[in-house]
Amino acid sequence: MPARTAQAEWRGDLRGGNGRVRTGSGAIDRDYSFVSRFEDGSGTNPEELLAAAHAACFSMALSHGLAQAGHAPTRVATTARAYLDKVADGFAVTRIELECEAEVPGIAEDEFRSQADAAKTGCPISKALAATEIRLTARLVGG
Repeated sequence: MPARTAQAEWRGDLRGGNGRVRTGSGAIDRDYSFVSRFEDGSGTNPEELLAAAHAACFSMALSHGLAQAGHAPTRVATTARAYLDKVADGFAVTRIELECEAEVPGIAEDEFRSQADAAKTGCPISKALAATEIRLTARLVGG
């Protein structure tokens, strides 16, 4: 498997500085700053990028698990929210909430829940974030 890369550069101090983050593929090339991270300014931030990675990974893992179990999904849509909080020794991502909606024809609710729980703990990004609380809300729709 190839290594995936990203680069970030920061200039200046924490509050007055600014940075740019780029992915190796070029898919993301954005500014970031104190305001975009700790307030509501324009630009991206590490937590938003982490949430995007987790939503994408979870959706793929759930889709794969469902298909392997004989229930190919029509659609798996996931929103992830990463929470950056002040803790005793600085700041930390204290939890990630995954909210998933899936269309899976012919699957029973309990089997869907089982597959969603397995994807929550089994996707590579969840594994990388094992020290972080991950909450999951998964809903079957349509199908």
